[in-house]
Order: sequence, then C-alpha cells, then structure tokens
Amino acid sequence: MTGASLRAPVLWTTGLGPVRRFVTRSRLGRRVALRFVAGETLEEGIAAARSLDGQGIAAMLDHLGENVTSEEQAAAAADGYVLALKRIREAEGLDCNIAIKLTQLGLDHSLDLSIENTERVLAAAGPAGILVMIDMESSDYVDRTLEVLRRLRAHHSGVGVAIQSALYRTAEDVSVLPEETPVRLVKGAYLEPPSIAHRSRAGVDRAFARLFATLLSRGHPVHVATHDPRLLAGACGLVERRGLPWSRIELQMLYGVREDLQHRYADRGYPVRAYVPYGAQWYPYLTRRLAERPANLWFFVSNLLRRTG
Repeated sequence: MTGASLRAPVLWTTGLGPVRRFVTRSRLGRRVALRFVAGETLEEGIAAARSLDGQGIAAMLDHLGENVTSEEQAAAAADGYVLALKRIREAEGLDCNIAIKLTQLGLDHSLDLSIENTERVLAAAGPAGILVMIDMESSDYVDRTLEVLRRLRAHHSGVGVAIQSALYRTAEDVSVLPEETPVRLVKGAYLEPPSIAHRSRAGVDRAFARLFATLLSRGHPVHVATHDPRLLAGACGLVERRGLPWSRIELQMLYGVREDLQHRYADRGYPVRAYVPYGAQWYPYLTRRLAERPANLWFFVSNLLRRTG
C-alpha cells in the first residue's frame, strides 16, 4: 500500500457540532486506513491474520467491495474469495475464516447468481473446514440474504450469517433460522428508519442481549461481535452460568478497534477473532461507515485516538 494510493478527497459531515469534516487524505488518511484496514492486497490481509495469530487472536478476512453491476464482476469476486481460501489453506495452522457479501457476488443481479457464486466459494472452503460467514447488509437485503442462507444450509454446514440487533424484525428472523446455523450477532452499522429499527443505544443493547440468550437456547454457535464491554461481560457471564462449551461461542471485534479488549480476553483464554478488512475498496468502506451514521465518526476517531493519545 503506497502513500499515493491512500490519497482521497475530503469527506464532509454535518450535524456533528464542532466536528464539521473528517479528513481522509495524506498522512491522516494513511493512519486511518492502516489502523482499520489491513491493506489493499490479499497478501497484506494474510499477513495481518498471521500477526494476530501470534497474539492468540484468530481472524476473519473480509475482501472489501459490494454492489457489483455485472455478472463478470460477481464471478471475479468469487474468484477472489477462492484465492483467499487457497492462501489460508497454505498458511498451515492459521485459524482464519472468511466473510462474504452477497451483493459482491451478484445479489443485485439475481438470487440465483449470488447462490451460484457462493456455492463455488463454499466448495473451496468445505474440504479445509473453513467457515464462510455471510455479512448482513442494509434492511433492503435481509429477506434475500436469509433466503440464500436457507438454500445453502440445505447442502453446506460451513456457512453462517450475521444478524443485526438494531432491526425490530431480527427476533422473528432468529426463530426461523436453520438449525445450528452459526450466527454473527452485531448491533448494525446502517442508518435505518425508526419504523423498522431501534434508534437508541439502550434499545439496541437490550435487543442484543436478548438475541444472544435466544440464540444460545436454540443451539446456534454464536459470534458475539461487539466492542461494548458491558455486553461482552454479560455474554461471558451467561455462557459460564449455563455451563456451555466455549467451542460454541466466539468474541469478535473489528481489526484495529479496542485492541485492549481483544488482548484482555485472549490473554484470559477466551476465543477471540478479529474481522480483518482488506482490498482496494478501503476508501468506500471507511467513508460509507462514516456517512451512514454520524455515531460511526466518533467510533472511528475515538479508536484512532485510543492508540495515539
């Protein structure tokens, strides 16, 4: 990754009081990108996963990109995932899964195209026992994402899905998930209308805790994907009170975010996995997260300062 490749225009934000703009170019842009994105190439993603592995933290690679506009782009994205799986297999002993986005695999074009490309990815992942997790995108995609999951789970056990506690509908969605589906439980990064989603942090957090308990009761492996110390402590406490095996639960956090928590839990023997984004689409990834919800700006800035302050 070069300095030139990390130059990008200024992202303007509004309604944030004294913070009127977030600069994502030159030295600051490079610092931000390198903090939250492993790099532009697969090799940099694998290198980040190796580094985490040396610290007792597993990885999940996320090849950045979504909403492709052609079948050829979707096929190329599937090729990229297959190559990533090959590199993971070659890195002997590396505990590394992958996350995929269905819109990167052609979901906007057709359900069948996204299934066809995902099947190809799963065929490469299956023999090595590498878990493939489907990211949940905005609310417009929930029904189609869950339909793809249902069809895939009929033939593949090594595929799971992310669900968002911010959405009111998620409690009902959980009740109809295929049995033993691995679930990555997240709060949700998208700005959704109040008619379909909790807008308060308290509401999102309460839903997160309830969903975690429900998923455990229904026998799903659960990835607790949050940086919230209270939710992490509550999840660990519930698992221990119920005497459940930690083989069913992971604590997951974003690459470069709350590294203190990642190491604290890993050092205490808990299973911790970092979600590691990489790829040329790092700039849309960061700016989209910042533009979608003003709170995401504070999230990224506070974690950037956590290391440098």
